Amino acid sequence: MGLLDGRVAIVTGAGRGIGRGEALELAREGARVVVNEVDPEVGGAVVAEIVAAGGEAVLDTGDCSEEDTARQLVGTALDTWGRLDALVNNAGILRDKTVAKMSAEEWDAVIRVHLRGHFLPTHYACAHWKESGTQGRIVCTASTSGLLGNFGQANYGAAKAGIAAFSTIVAMEMARYGVRCNAIAPAARTRMTESAYGAFKDLSAAEGSDEGEAFDFWHPDNVAPLVAYLCSDAAGTISGKVFGVQGDAVELYQPFTSAAVIANHDTRWTPDGIAARVHELFDESGISAEVENMMGKLRFTMTERSTL
Repeated sequence: MGLLDGRVAIVTGAGRGIGRGEALELAREGARVVVNEVDPEVGGAVVAEIVAAGGEAVLDTGDCSEEDTARQLVGTALDTWGRLDALVNNAGILRDKTVAKMSAEEWDAVIRVHLRGHFLPTHYACAHWKESGTQGRIVCTASTSGLLGNFGQANYGAAKAGIAAFSTIVAMEMARYGVRCNAIAPAARTRMTESAYGAFKDLSAAEGSDEGEAFDFWHPDNVAPLVAYLCSDAAGTISGKVFGVQGDAVELYQPFTSAAVIANHDTRWTPDGIAARVHELFDESGISAEVENMMGKLRFTMTERSTL
């Protein structure tokens, strides 16, 4: 018996990396999976892998940031299996440049695939659940580049920060309909991130490592168990949260929270007045007033973990 027996799930960008691992894990837990992938050959290989292992999956080819594709994703689930229980928004791209060098096209492409590619499938899935009176679960894919900020990723970080906020808002809006929505901020070695996490190796070690072999902390399949859990009833009423996930570690992120305050005794501030007291904010909170390397605050970095 799996956590997702009898359920139907959609995974966008499921042909490679984290998305592939998610589709395979959902299928292992009993879900029937709609595999969304822009490359039909790559997506078809994931479908074949699921079927060969005794699962059920269908391929839905297209760009999930396009309205017709997003609408059809939900339609494919309903037409094939008559229900939809979970949506995993995973599809994404990178176009890394500093702001001064980034083109408008590079900005637009990343914002479109990530933010629009999250909104449209979520829109059609939520509309179905609301209209049908059925419940569902959504997992969105944020990133520490958005939660903390990362040099050279203004487009990607802005999109991922937006996704974290989007996920929280969807959770609030859909709570009355029994729909749960959470986000993950994964870290793994994929074709998109091999410069950060080491050379990409096409491994399939979803259950861990072979006997005597070191655990590959940055393997993309390590992300999938949390996603399967969040897509299942075992996750209960957990909703509107952002989880970090990498290797054998799962973290819970706290949203932006007021860390300190100064008040002016019911009197409008002057610029000089703020200048005289702003140091209190930094003194009380312990936050540096200077620009910081926020990614240096990560719990898990390549300097602490080895790869295969």
